[in-house]
Amino acid sequence: MAIAYGVIFALSLITMPLYFVFVRKKQNELWLFLLFLCVAIVNLGYLLIALSKRVEFALLANKIAYLGQVFIPVCMFRIISKLCGFQSKKWVTVLLISMAAVMFAIVCTTGYLDWYYKNATLEFVNGSAYLVKEYGVLHPTNLVYVLTYFVVLLGIIIRSLKKNKGASQKIAALMLAVILGNIFMWVIEKIVSWNFELLAISYLMSELVFFFTYVILQDYIRKEDVPAPVIVEQKAPIIIVDTMTREEKIKAILEGLPQGITLSARQTDVLEGIVDGKSRKEIAADLHLSENTVKMHTSSLYRLLGVSSRDELRAFFKK
Repeated sequence: MAIAYGVIFALSLITMPLYFVFVRKKQNELWLFLLFLCVAIVNLGYLLIALSKRVEFALLANKIAYLGQVFIPVCMFRIISKLCGFQSKKWVTVLLISMAAVMFAIVCTTGYLDWYYKNATLEFVNGSAYLVKEYGVLHPTNLVYVLTYFVVLLGIIIRSLKKNKGASQKIAALMLAVILGNIFMWVIEKIVSWNFELLAISYLMSELVFFFTYVILQDYIRKEDVPAPVIVEQKAPIIIVDTMTREEKIKAILEGLPQGITLSARQTDVLEGIVDGKSRKEIAADLHLSENTVKMHTSSLYRLLGVSSRDELRAFFKK
């Protein structure tokens, strides 16, 4: 077990420099990095428990594992909320962090009070140690804590699946697979007697999915969500802005492009946001991009259309 925990801990450490190499350069996703850090802390705790020779040291290592474990749901909540297109208020984040801190404080009573664990002993299998625990009266709080997060995250994902379509719906489906995978591992660990923490693998797989999701989203193009560009030689007739649908506005703008020039799918994504009157920050959130990336696409869009501002872009609607 110690070797397995060591390998998993090493892999979880590798994800942190990968974040700076492949994600941080293009967009700052603090909660993704914090998730990587928490997973590394959890796996460090599991490794130290397996290497323990005394129960006191094993209980300390168990607290280290819990330090990461109680904050992982907070990170997942923020990451999945953003990927599913939901913006949470600052007070919600403060509340979740406070709940995690209270949960960790309850765990820290171990060794001093019998609230969380009534008793704990150390046993060895093939040279690796594991804790045999007798649960106390407050141990069910962890069950409630974890189940609450599972329910909330499933609610966010299901709502996103119903509300969104195309690329956003596919991202939500991927997040659903991540959460269901964690639930499956968690349930198996509760009902089957193992001497190995399956969550060590589950957490590692989850962070890898999040990592590759962010990497892919940096250049993701929603090809199926955008209408094919329409190019004609003549200008569109005069149209009243207030009576136009978004599709009609997009068509009017596309007809203003030079002959033979089309917009990329990503430029069309950004154009849709501009036509809807969204700010650069809102467009970035909708498309899961950084504001700098949206600014870059906006500049190239303006250059193709021969305009320099949103007001000049809106003039296409009146031509």
